[in-house]
Amino acid sequence: MPQFMLILKETPGAYKKLSPEEIQQMIQKYRAWAGKLAQAGKLGNSHKLMDEGGKIVATKNGRLTVVDGPYSEAKEVVGGYFIITAKDYAEAVELVRDHPHAPMGTIDIREVDPMTGAQ
Repeated sequence: MPQFMLILKETPGAYKKLSPEEIQQMIQKYRAWAGKLAQAGKLGNSHKLMDEGGKIVATKNGRLTVVDGPYSEAKEVVGGYFIITAKDYAEAVELVRDHPHAPMGTIDIREVDPMTGAQ
């Protein structure tokens, strides 16, 4: 069955606006959502990423450039990811319908190429 990566994007600082109680509630919602998918055998790997934007690496004309990310024009950062199993995009969308990240930004759904790594 295909795997899909859920890429959690957010506006920088979105979580910093939450109170400690709201953050705890959000963590509980994430655990409940992930637990539901794990119990159904549809959850793979997942991680929250550090709040910093990371680095963006590019090679042009043989020169390597490294800049701080994300690009300021984007005004968003990737906050984390989940790998889920679904039969197609329609099922992946249904599994994401109640994801607790939705109010904080967007979730990109991308199918994982099965030829690029171990399953």
